[in-house]
Amino acid sequence: MKRRDFIAGLGSAAVSTITANAQQPAKVWRVGWIWIGRAGSSAELAGFRQGLKDFGYVEGKNIIVEYRFAEGRRDGIADLVNQLMQTGPDVLVGMGDPVVIALKNATTTIPIVFLTGDPLAAGYVTSIARPGGNMTGVSMMQGIAGLTVKRIQFLKEIVPSATRLGLMFNPDSLTTAGDLAQVEQAAKGLNLVIRSFPARRLEDIEPAIASVARDGVDCMYIQTTPPFPAFVPEIGELLLKYRIPAVSELRELARSGAVVSYGPNLIESTRRQAYFVDRILKGAKPADLPVEQATKLELVINLKTSNAFGLTVPPTLLAFADELIE
Repeated sequence: MKRRDFIAGLGSAAVSTITANAQQPAKVWRVGWIWIGRAGSSAELAGFRQGLKDFGYVEGKNIIVEYRFAEGRRDGIADLVNQLMQTGPDVLVGMGDPVVIALKNATTTIPIVFLTGDPLAAGYVTSIARPGGNMTGVSMMQGIAGLTVKRIQFLKEIVPSATRLGLMFNPDSLTTAGDLAQVEQAAKGLNLVIRSFPARRLEDIEPAIASVARDGVDCMYIQTTPPFPAFVPEIGELLLKYRIPAVSELRELARSGAVVSYGPNLIESTRRQAYFVDRILKGAKPADLPVEQATKLELVINLKTSNAFGLTVPPTLLAFADELIE
């Protein structure tokens, strides 16, 4: 072979290689996303989707997200998780203990990004700094001492004459024991008598709130665990119907009918889930990604509700609030 032909052949091969590489389609990642709540929810989706955009992902172009909603029912979660597993996800994203448990039971190899109350107490990770295994994500700080106490203190400031505190909770939740301990601590310090009203399903919620009203309870603390986040509009309507001043971690509940909420910003927390998805898709292992604790706490006061109930919010509390609903 002549030297000129040999060099030309090399050039042709190089061009062919470059052309082939240029024609290779970009990787399209697949993510499975699941929540126990209902389709159409805004806060749970808004933050995550914004986070994906922030990290350069465009749904339908370089990432495909399969969304599943359990509509507030635990009994359908396993089937929804199985559906997601069939899509071949690169990462699974879930919110709330019932969902995270189902994901955990479904796989030990596919990375899982959670948003949950206390992942260490629930046994999802071996430590906050080094999670181990295939799970990491965001903690909503439900295991942090003092947050529930602070919520009830805020409620007591708004309802200073209260002597009886209603507690609506899910006895099956993994975080209930720690939450109840804080409720008891707060009640003791504020001279409140606790009346407990368990609720596991949507069908239990109205009877529980109606019982609170019949028992002459002065105010109410609503736990944040499922099923309650899935039925915020219904709970808000019932609080207004029965005229019960209530507090919760859920910002959306303060907008729907509770007097006050105090807790992490849900949109910001779900946005951080997208950060973990990005890191994992770029090669990081969940075991090496420290769990983040939600740090942005917000106090929201519904002045419209407090005024309707004839309650006066102290000026000091108004000054401290991040949002006033009028």
